[in-house]
Amino acid sequence: GSTGASFGQDIICYENPRPAVGIHRFIFVSFRQLGRQTVYAPGWR
Repeated sequence: GSTGASFGQDIICYENPRPAVGIHRFIFVSFRQLGRQTVYAPGWR
């Protein structure tokens, strides 16, 4: 179908984390999209 990860359009560009020197953690969160939706870019970026 058309809900694969390679299908679609980027709404917000990726911003890589820039942690300070020292111990830090990276947390990755994954969401499952159940269907097609209309998504709008946020006004604050």
